[in-house]
Amino acid sequence: MTDLVTLLWDSASGPKRGPRPTLTLDAIAGAGIEIADADGLAAVTMQRVADALGVTKMALYRYVPGKDELVALMVDKGIGAPPGNDAEGWRARLTEWALRLFDRFHRHPWALGVTVGARVLGPNELDWMEQAVAALDGTRLGGGEKLDVAATLAGHVRGIAQQAAAIPGNPEAAMATGIGALLRDRQERFPALTAAFASAAEEGTGDNALEFGLARILDGVEMLAGG
Repeated sequence: MTDLVTLLWDSASGPKRGPRPTLTLDAIAGAGIEIADADGLAAVTMQRVADALGVTKMALYRYVPGKDELVALMVDKGIGAPPGNDAEGWRARLTEWALRLFDRFHRHPWALGVTVGARVLGPNELDWMEQAVAALDGTRLGGGEKLDVAATLAGHVRGIAQQAAAIPGNPEAAMATGIGALLRDRQERFPALTAAFASAAEEGTGDNALEFGLARILDGVEMLAGG
């Protein structure tokens, strides 16, 4: 774990012995990201990254001990630093924060499966957490509640991003089409679902799960935060 902390947090980290370094951790992570974006995380190997960088696999090991460390570097670079957020008020700032986080996961869906569980967080990931918690400064929420708000919003974002990654195009429309086909001739068994789908189609209110969920979460937070 100490080696991973050094890799993620020490910008000057690199081979301490041997020939003068010719690669950077940023370039190595970038090569891995390009492969994962194109072919999925399973396609990322030390050999393939080395080939992309024009070095031998053994040369790559001078910078990164193995794939686990490589993936950690890829995650932090792929998620990247959170953009500046000048929205007015904590609710608007958290909405903007969540939508931007969704965009990062949508661009790099492979990161969803490796950003769970106990692990070492990189500086960019911690910056995202800092921005979410800082948005709640001035409210009456305690520290634990602020952390829970950030975790709840991130969980919602991740859930929608996972759906988007699993179903190309418009996941909500695809699910609606599939469920709609199942409901045909079964209206008596599923009257509430049939009515809800018919109403959504008529009103054009589908494909809104991300924003709808964010708004309802923040409605609850607003009750606790005092406006």
